[in-house]
Amino acid sequence: MGITTATASQGDSESVTLLIPKESNPDKIPKDSFYLAYIIYFTLGAGYLLPWNAFITAVDYFTYLYPDASVDRVFGIVYMVVGLTSLLFIVAFAHKSNAYVRINVGYLLFLVALVEVPLMDVWYVKGRVGMYGGYYVTVAVVGLCGVADGLVQGGVVGNAGELPERYMQAVVAGTAASGVLVSVLRVLTKAIYPQDSHGLRQSANLYFIVSIAMMLLNIIFYNVAHKLPVIKYYNDLKSLAANEEKEEKGDLTGKLWRSTLWDIVGTVKWYGAGIMIIYIVTLSIFPGSVTEDVHSNTLKDWYPIILITGYNVFDLVGKSLTPLYLMENTKAAIGASFGRLLFLPLFYVCLHGPAFFRTEIPVTILTCLLGLTNGYFTSVLLILGPKTVSLQHAEIAGTVLVLYLVFGLAVGSVVSWFWVL
Repeated sequence: MGITTATASQGDSESVTLLIPKESNPDKIPKDSFYLAYIIYFTLGAGYLLPWNAFITAVDYFTYLYPDASVDRVFGIVYMVVGLTSLLFIVAFAHKSNAYVRINVGYLLFLVALVEVPLMDVWYVKGRVGMYGGYYVTVAVVGLCGVADGLVQGGVVGNAGELPERYMQAVVAGTAASGVLVSVLRVLTKAIYPQDSHGLRQSANLYFIVSIAMMLLNIIFYNVAHKLPVIKYYNDLKSLAANEEKEEKGDLTGKLWRSTLWDIVGTVKWYGAGIMIIYIVTLSIFPGSVTEDVHSNTLKDWYPIILITGYNVFDLVGKSLTPLYLMENTKAAIGASFGRLLFLPLFYVCLHGPAFFRTEIPVTILTCLLGLTNGYFTSVLLILGPKTVSLQHAEIAGTVLVLYLVFGLAVGSVVSWFWVL
């Protein structure tokens, strides 16, 4: 099947660069009525990161319950390592599974994990300090969320990789919006509830209740998305391309699948390397150092909340900039991603350097820049990467990029421990 780069345009609904068949007619691409498909993919992106954001935003409560545990860093390592393992299995056996099933199973696992936390708090922990049985169960639930994240994130980003670039931008912007949502909830609950055991408990339960509601909404939205004409159009294009490849090469099993997979990995490896280094840098600093290692006599316990909110807001800004300007120079985007390594010595200076650099203004500016660059370059590389392969392989290319992303998260979570050495 001849695949070429073409421009699809339909009013204000589609104006993108996409690998589509030569014989397709861009004028017949269905319109995304009321931007419903965009809204759905934005919501899906928000949904799969909301559980993680709920756990790290409820860190005040978990730290209160389990004072002898480094909650932030343990949660981060468990979540990322389990998610990485999950994604490795998904990539290895993608040809034997269906993204539609994986995503729905992932959302159900999210639901089970999120429901367990408030139920355990009501029936077992009851706001009491030192109930470490609850801590170990919570860590296990974080691991279950890691499995769900691998299933959902890999599938949703993979699906978006098959679509015009605006839908990938919607997904990544949604991930940032989930962080902003939870941060706003954290600010409101801190302002409304007293910062005692009862108030922290109410706040944490609210985060999980909101996350449960979002998971239910995402299950509905995801199953509606496949019925939208614009999504069906691109799914049909993929099916045509896959069927013609099957006629030409046979079933993608065994040696042929491994060869195809390595070709895809080889094509997107530098995009993946850029994404990986972005998240190694980010997770080595945020949220661990931001919540545990910096202090303010003026802002006191509001300080980490303000920093987390600033990071999340600027991450959303960065992920929303690509519709205005998409850096199409791949070498420049990847180079800028590696350039973010400069944040490590800069944050080190903010922790151990001259007194001025340890004050609120330099730390806040650096945290916001960390979020802005994280958001923008993640969006750029995730948009461009899947477009470098043929349409029928765009889903697995997107999933491979998520594998790089989660590997970066896992390594960054481990590196974050070096700040306490």
